[in-house]
Formats: sequence, C-alpha cells, structure tokens
Amino acid sequence: MENVISNERRARSLRRVTNAAVAVASTLALAKLLVWWRSGSVALLASAVDSALDTSASLLNALAVRYALKPADDDHRFGHGKSEALAGLAQAALITGSAGFIVVHALDRLLHPRPLQSVAASLAVMVVATGATLGLVIYQRKVAQRTGSTAIKADALHYVSDLASNTAAILALGCARFGWTQIDAWLGIAIALATLYGALSIGREVFQILMDRELPVDVQERIRTIALAHAEVRGLHALRTRRSGPTTLIQFHLELDPALSLVDANRIAHEVSRALDREFPGADVLIHQDPWNAGQARGA
Repeated sequence: MENVISNERRARSLRRVTNAAVAVASTLALAKLLVWWRSGSVALLASAVDSALDTSASLLNALAVRYALKPADDDHRFGHGKSEALAGLAQAALITGSAGFIVVHALDRLLHPRPLQSVAASLAVMVVATGATLGLVIYQRKVAQRTGSTAIKADALHYVSDLASNTAAILALGCARFGWTQIDAWLGIAIALATLYGALSIGREVFQILMDRELPVDVQERIRTIALAHAEVRGLHALRTRRSGPTTLIQFHLELDPALSLVDANRIAHEVSRALDREFPGADVLIHQDPWNAGQARGA
C-alpha cells in the first residue's frame, strides 16, 4: 500500500534510517579496509569497496531525502521528490564503477597469486560486519515499506549485495585456511557480477520513475474504488497517476449528475479528495468535474 503513514512520520523515519545507514557503512568500510590491508584478500577488498561505496551512496541518499522532503515552491510546483530518483541513478553509476574495479583486481590476483595473512582476525571482523549489515537491511526494508521511498529501496539493495559480499568473503577466508587461495579471487569476481546486477536493477527502477510510469494496476483500481464509492459519483475516466519522491500524484475526471449545481459538484470532489487522502496521506489529488457520460461521449 502506498504512503501508509503521515508526511511528518515519514520524514522522521527517513532521516533516522539514512543516518543509521551512513553510520553503519562508514564504520564497516573502515574496519574491512584495515583487515584487508593485513590479509590481502580480494573478496575482502571487494566487500570493503562495497561498504565504502555504500557510505558514499548513503550520504548522497541522506542529502537527496532531505531535499525531497522540502515543500513545493514557485520554481518546483510538483515538489522536489525526484531528487530521490536522481540519487538512485548516481548510486547505480557508483556501483557499476566498483564492479569493474573489483574484477580488475581479482584478475590480477589470479595471474599473480599470493597467500592471505591475518585470516582469523579478518574472519572475526567479517562476522560482525555481516550481523550489523543484516540488522540495517531489516530496518531499511521496514522503513521503505512504510514510506515507499525509492532512495531507501535502492540503498537497501546495496546492503543486500553487501551481505552477499560479506558471506563470500567469509567463505574465501575460510577456504584460505586450507590453502585454497584461488577461490578468493573467483569469489571476488562473483561479488562484482552480483553488484553489477544490483546496479542494473536500481537503474531500471529509477528510469521508470523519471519517466513518470503509472502506479501499479492494483493501486489504480484502489483509487477507482474509493472515488466510485461516493454515493453521488456516477463514473470516473482519464485517471493518471505517478510518484515523485514521497508524493503520490493522482489526476482524474469525475462524472457527476449534470443537474448538480457547481457548489454541489465542488463539494463532492472535495469529499472524494479527502477519502483518497485518508488512503494515500499527502497525495496531490487533482479532480476535474464532468457531467455524467461526458467521458463516453469523447471516447475516453
């Protein structure tokens, strides 16, 4: 369900989750880089780079979310919500670059193998990192479900890939204790490919948002159901929907009895708008009143 909480609660949730993401990512990136410096593991380097990029992406998200929460002004009548999608696009570009870097480093390690060092300490750090990342992902997904934030969904996807890279790094370090060092480089490549897939997924979703894709069919049907539930509404046509950051935009023509006065038609439109606002808090609803059957007459 779209926008199930108030704008004020949504803003608080988004600020908290972005702050938590920055704190977790920066701490993990530093810890992983330190143990990579001692161990030389490619899989650990891949995980460290992933966390470093997560830190950059989360900082970008924090700025984008705060900008998206700004109210509409004279120069941005539809608000600033698309800054979330632009942040997601920047994240996709960062992830793609990191995937290429990891592949190059892994290929170099395959051509010039060397044993890993400080395996036990590296394993301990990675286990703690995995637990912290899992907690953050659970938190982000709950917030994304409540708020519908594109930026938080994209950020959560980063940390899901981080979980995969953490697991691969643990496996690689475990194998290294038995002398299977080449597995480390191959797992680094696998992490890079999984990260690239995540970047493509984010890019595809962001593209649809920037292109003003319609809301899902079930959401459109819910809008129709709410509008048509009003006893004085005769029909509805020309429904248009889209998302812009935190805001759901809904536009349609409401078909009413032609004998109604302008005052009554306006009252009905306001009542339908309030009903939609209860279901989609903070939605931008634009309703045009038409005489009944006008939509069919125009072939709409």
